[in-house]
This record gives sequence, C-alpha cells and structure tokens, in this order.
Amino acid sequence: MSQFADLIARAVNPSMSREEREAVYAVVKEAVERLQARDGIAWDDPRIALQQHLVEETIRDVEADIARTVSLQKLERAHAAQVAAETARTG
Repeated sequence: MSQFADLIARAVNPSMSREEREAVYAVVKEAVERLQARDGIAWDDPRIALQQHLVEETIRDVEADIARTVSLQKLERAHAAQVAAETARTG
C-alpha cells in the first residue's frame, strides 16, 4: 500500500488548492472502482469495502502530511519575520 500512498502523494502538493486535490482524489477513487469492475469483484464482496477504506485512509494520511507541511512553512516564515524584526530593532 505504500506504493499507492506514494503515487497519491506525488499527484498532489501543498501548493494545490483543496478543490484541486479533491479532483485528484476523485480520479483515484474512480480508478480503483474501474479496477474492481475489471477484476469482476461483486459489489457485496468485502474486498471492495476494504479497498475503499484503504483509499480513504491514504487520502487522510496525505492530507495530514500536507497540513503538516503548510504549518511548518508558516512557522518558518513567522520565525524569519521575528528574527528580521529583532535584527532591525537591535540594528
């Protein structure tokens, strides 16, 4: 499943809007559904629920990584601004 997570993580990035990332996730979900249909998996097969759960879990993990990255970037910018202000003040 890590290859799947890596694939999704490469398809999105923090600079994308939430809507753009949601569009990528929709394509991923559709692709999984097409693979399930191609493999002839019946709609009531427990594997479908498991695969859907894994896709949703992977998307949550990727979103958490993006949120963490964005938060760290904000902290770094705030720290740089603080250091610059302190340097300007003390001259």
